[in-house]
Amino acid sequence: MNIMGTTKKELFSERQNKIAGLAKALGHPARIAIIEQMLNSEDCITNDLVNELGLAQATISQHLKALKDEGIIQGTISGVKTCYCINESTWNEISEQFDLLFKSYNGCNSSCKQ
Repeated sequence: MNIMGTTKKELFSERQNKIAGLAKALGHPARIAIIEQMLNSEDCITNDLVNELGLAQATISQHLKALKDEGIIQGTISGVKTCYCINESTWNEISEQFDLLFKSYNGCNSSCKQ
């Protein structure tokens, strides 16, 4: 296998890359807090997140972009406000992918046990 000129992502399966992308998008406590706010409210407007989380508007926007780029959230523009919510199909995919990963563990059967 010639690895020269190959991107790192090409070394891994589509599933592995997808799980890694989702994990990266979820890998910041502010993003988890944003998701928790969305899960606990009917609507989620960016300014509400600023007030709830105590982070700057620019910081919230960066985290929303990371979540939106991975498809975890979706947004609609209403006047000057953008309303974000959980993307249900991606949310279900996250649950399935992580569930499969965690359920594939059959216990440690090597010499690493203490």
